[in-house]
Amino acid sequence: MFRKPFSVRFDKKNLSKLFFLLIICTAAGCINQAAKPALTASEVIVFRSPAAENVFCYSPALLVLPSGRILASFDLGGPGAAQLPGAKTAEYANGRIKFQNRIMYSDDQGRSWTLADSLPMLHARFFLDGNRIYIIGHDKGIAISVSKDEGKHWSPVKILDNSTLWHQAPCAIHYEDGYVFLTMERSTGPSWPDVAPVMLGGQLGKDLLDRKNWIFSNTLHYPEKQSSTLGIPFYRHGLLTPQKKDKRFCGKPCYLESHVVKIHDKNHNLYEKNTLHVWMRQHSGLTNIAAMAKCRFDPKNKILKMEFIRTPADALMLHTPFPGGHLKFHVVYDEKSQYYWLVCTQSADSMTRPDALPDDRYNLPDNERHRLALYFSKNMFDWCFAGMIANETNPKCSRNYPFMAVSGNDLLIFCRSGDQHAQSAHNGNLLTLHKVSDFRSLIY
Repeated sequence: MFRKPFSVRFDKKNLSKLFFLLIICTAAGCINQAAKPALTASEVIVFRSPAAENVFCYSPALLVLPSGRILASFDLGGPGAAQLPGAKTAEYANGRIKFQNRIMYSDDQGRSWTLADSLPMLHARFFLDGNRIYIIGHDKGIAISVSKDEGKHWSPVKILDNSTLWHQAPCAIHYEDGYVFLTMERSTGPSWPDVAPVMLGGQLGKDLLDRKNWIFSNTLHYPEKQSSTLGIPFYRHGLLTPQKKDKRFCGKPCYLESHVVKIHDKNHNLYEKNTLHVWMRQHSGLTNIAAMAKCRFDPKNKILKMEFIRTPADALMLHTPFPGGHLKFHVVYDEKSQYYWLVCTQSADSMTRPDALPDDRYNLPDNERHRLALYFSKNMFDWCFAGMIANETNPKCSRNYPFMAVSGNDLLIFCRSGDQHAQSAHNGNLLTLHKVSDFRSLIY
């Protein structure tokens, strides 16, 4: 028995139904296209540890020069770093570990790399001042060096400030009003990480190896008491699995790894003249939450003042939903597209109990480090998913602690990484460079 052929009468009623169906199908197609679960991102191994079991790769940073040359900075640590040739830092971790910063350059868009120098600092990042390139990190005190030949040779490292033990990671900076603004973090206690951000303003055109050409803000301490309904802290402070070989540890709630961000839109609720904002990693045991603060700049009196943010309703705004805010992320403002771009670690399994985690998962459930995602936003709050840069199946094959730079129409992402030989997801044996071509076409 044959069924009658399918037919539609094109009266007004059916036409309206067909039009509605067409809209739904088109919208579904747009949603599917917008999701973009994976990006076509090339990957180059910039550096491989000479001894994966005891020399670990940390702190990637990039700078793209006007000439097209790309500079890369990273540090090497672990128990084997003390035996590396070249300059190294003072001893950390009760005298057990030294670190070494390495600077490399590429003149072929990152396909091949040449070692320029090794410096005694860690957690370093670059900034540009005319034909001078500075690199700033720390060696207990704030450490700084300069190059005048596009990064091939570097001056002896100078300690800019040793008033305290300093910390930070290679995070976002901002140039404005003849200054470069960046944050460093003052050590405030004996346990991890016990740090608090300080804004630094370096006067461009001056000798920035000299402390007198820098402005330091006050120290903004993490509030000991706060009213939060977010569930912070999620875990108690201390060892969470003392009965197991892998004694998973949770530090006190804190913020760290702070990024300087400028709100450009004068219609933005948080816009203020002569004010910079700071987005920070929020360590709490929960995922996708960042911490926030701001810094007022008085250019006449050369004063920087860090303070907390109040909403239009005068509520404290310490925390904000933020993709990957639980681990080190990186933000870049792209002037051409006028969008903020975010690269971060994406968590997909943070609610497993610590004692139920597999042995190859590093530390706490929120420390999943093998998924790297890209987002964009007009306002630093409403983030659109652009796609996955990396999604490894082995948790030891991490792609984390990213640093991002715009190079023409491409987006470069430099990562702490690992393969199956890595000591852990935290202590990787690789540094990888990922390139997303024509990245602005991802905007929808």
